[in-house]
Amino acid sequence: MAFEKISEQASLYNDLEKKSVHELLVDINHEDHKVADAVEKAIPQIEELVTKIVARMKKGGRIFYMGAGTSGRLGVLDASEIPPTFGMDPSWVIGLIAGGDVALRNPVENAEDNTNQGWKDLEEHKINEKDTVVGIAASGTTPYVIGALREARAHGCLTASISSNPDSPIAQEAEVAIEMIVGPEYVTGSSRMKSGTGQKMICNMITTATMIQMGRVKGNKMVNMQLSNAKLVDRGTRMIVEELALPYEEAKRLLLLHGSVKNAVDAYNKDNQ
Repeated sequence: MAFEKISEQASLYNDLEKKSVHELLVDINHEDHKVADAVEKAIPQIEELVTKIVARMKKGGRIFYMGAGTSGRLGVLDASEIPPTFGMDPSWVIGLIAGGDVALRNPVENAEDNTNQGWKDLEEHKINEKDTVVGIAASGTTPYVIGALREARAHGCLTASISSNPDSPIAQEAEVAIEMIVGPEYVTGSSRMKSGTGQKMICNMITTATMIQMGRVKGNKMVNMQLSNAKLVDRGTRMIVEELALPYEEAKRLLLLHGSVKNAVDAYNKDNQ
């Protein structure tokens, strides 16, 4: 099958500037409904990836997201949410964007066109064969990502791709190719829209399922979350109240003493055996 950039095809809608605000919003929402269905079709590949990541992570492996522009920002976003949500060290899931951190807010000219820079960025983190590299590119053609995946795979890393086009160049470099075909964007070529939404969903699925498999969730609760504000301290306290049937203030004391819901519950149960 020949490679075709579906994500770059003309929008299904015309004369956008002539539409009312209500019409624009309804149209965009209609298109967004297609994203979850596209992601659903990729669940077998996402499942394969998560299963392989967990096996590697249990041996000390890490996850690296690689991307440029919107794709890079979404990878960095997902990685940055792992420590506060699951209490994992920031070194376990790392997001890298072409052009470095400055590219999170400002475009960096030609950064994504450098085929060699992605691997150099990974080498700065002492990449090894236990690690997983997930390349994200709506087009599936970003040189920064392609080069990183190629070298990572050659060095024994697990490689995966997330793209919005079938049989893309980054898919050819990946052991696990996740293809989320959402169709043309509402604004032609604006992959920050449906493609970006789908990428966010898939990254959430990858890391959330992985963290659950790694024991960072109990029941349905974030028992390892960082206690970084009053809201999270209150949430953690209520988890302990529910789990141990303790008064609120005693539960809060235990939480602050031990630093996480899991540690507090484990310590209480040990002391009261």
